[in-house]
Amino acid sequence: MKTLDLALIGNCTVGALVDAQANITWGCFPRFDGDPVFCALLKDTDDYGYFAVELADCERTEQHYLENTAILVTHLYDCHGGAVEVTDFAPRFGQYGRMFRPMMLVRRVRRLSGNPRLTLRLRPACDDGAERPEVTWGSNHIRYVAPTLTLRLTTDASLTALIQETPFFLEDIVTLLLGADETVHETVGEIGRRFLDETVQYWREWVRFLSIPYEWQEAVIRAAITLKLNAYDDTGAIVAAMTSSIPEAADSGRNWDYRYCWLRDGYFVVNALNRLGATRTMERYLGYIVNIAANTGTGPLQPVYGVDGRAELDEREVEALAGYRGMGPVRIGNMAYRQVQHDVYGSAILAATHIFFDQRLTRRGDEALFRRLELLGEQARRCHDQPDAGLWELRGSARVHTFSAVMCWAACDRLARIAGQLGLAERAGYWLEQSRQIHETISRRAWSERRSAFASTFEGAAMDASLLLLAEVGFLDAADPRFAATVSAVEKDLRRGDFVFRYIEKDDFGEPENAFLVCTFWYVNALAALNRREEARELFEKLLACRNRHGLLAEHIDPRSGEQWGNFVQTYSMVGLINAAIRLSIRWDQAF
Repeated sequence: MKTLDLALIGNCTVGALVDAQANITWGCFPRFDGDPVFCALLKDTDDYGYFAVELADCERTEQHYLENTAILVTHLYDCHGGAVEVTDFAPRFGQYGRMFRPMMLVRRVRRLSGNPRLTLRLRPACDDGAERPEVTWGSNHIRYVAPTLTLRLTTDASLTALIQETPFFLEDIVTLLLGADETVHETVGEIGRRFLDETVQYWREWVRFLSIPYEWQEAVIRAAITLKLNAYDDTGAIVAAMTSSIPEAADSGRNWDYRYCWLRDGYFVVNALNRLGATRTMERYLGYIVNIAANTGTGPLQPVYGVDGRAELDEREVEALAGYRGMGPVRIGNMAYRQVQHDVYGSAILAATHIFFDQRLTRRGDEALFRRLELLGEQARRCHDQPDAGLWELRGSARVHTFSAVMCWAACDRLARIAGQLGLAERAGYWLEQSRQIHETISRRAWSERRSAFASTFEGAAMDASLLLLAEVGFLDAADPRFAATVSAVEKDLRRGDFVFRYIEKDDFGEPENAFLVCTFWYVNALAALNRREEARELFEKLLACRNRHGLLAEHIDPRSGEQWGNFVQTYSMVGLINAAIRLSIRWDQAF
């Protein structure tokens, strides 16, 4: 049975998921939102859509990342004393004054002991899993020719063994380079070894310069590397997840394509990157967000955009793929781009605020950028009390959501601070007054006298997990009794065992069955803000125990079984881990 006990490899151009048997079961080319060349994760047959290294009579496997890297090592053992090592990675390192990050996956298969007998099965798909590409070959390569993309496998293994999938005894090492249809001018084994050495060095140097907490270092480092792998270097976009259509719960129909960039994530992602000191990735992401905002002009912002910044993400169902464990539909595209979600204005401005205050950044905010952001602020001012789909992207209803209104307040509040930083006193006064008025409106209309807490909608009484962020974004001081009261109401309504649901009301698909992981991280942070640190630390440890063997998290979790569900690896979840660990850890100067 397929599970999410998978490892992620990549290089910020492409990414792939590898299972415990060293099968590549998911990977899109030529970029994150491209055609799923490897799509076995969403297929109900084993005919194609994967890249397998099969060891005859295999009886057990072991798997781990090389320390502080995105390089995966799998050991396969047969029942006769034979063993092989499979090293999987995507090259990434500095070369000729720029970052070398080709559309390429590298597999090195090395004999460890005995007489291991292998079968290599490279069976890519094309056209969203509907077809297999045409196969041609030359002296040292095989070409997989699809209508929109041609991939080339260059190898020192037997081409006959690959094409006909015939078993062979592995004597030493074989190297497989799968990438663009370009000639490789060096010895395949040598280039594979060099790419491995250079990529190891790159990741370990990158990790060296992270600012990490004293406690939970390994967990934070893995989360940071994963966050980096979800960043598309060419534009700076960071996708919500590598996959599409992993259901949020079994047979729920809640199957969405997450290979795009949600502006809402911007605030949380930028905060995590800032705390880690990953300024280059943060700066590129901020550039992506600012460019989106500039291209919008006076029009409304969408909640989600393509990794290339494109606005239209038309959604369709793919008939050729049955879905994860046969639980379709499989969707390409996401109709959320058409939704009205007013919180995006605050998300964009909160993220962009760093540009004006962080002196480490090479490109700093100026009055011209501030004037462009003011256009977003005006949108926030106008729509703060208007109905929308909310951050949970409800498809069948529109209400005035408290979180959306709070983020509109945050947009105006931060514009006032930016204006003050730039010495624009008149504009600072204007935005301060707008934020004051919106704050007053929210305090009056979102407060539920019946619940003695803020509610999820104006004049409502239900709770949703975004209310846990009222202190995080600065709308309330953590010492404000209204914040403690709201956290208490969320606990009462939404906590199920160790997990917090995003909401419990019926929506377009019925009542939610699984918990949205980041909401529990928000709850951990709220407990810490309320000086309930021991509770927060205990719950955080339980969340860490929910990760898969590689330290990775999906979007949802079944609170009864602990099984992960939803798209994988989920940026939101890994960011939640990073932010909570930094907040809860003892300080370095108190550690010794």
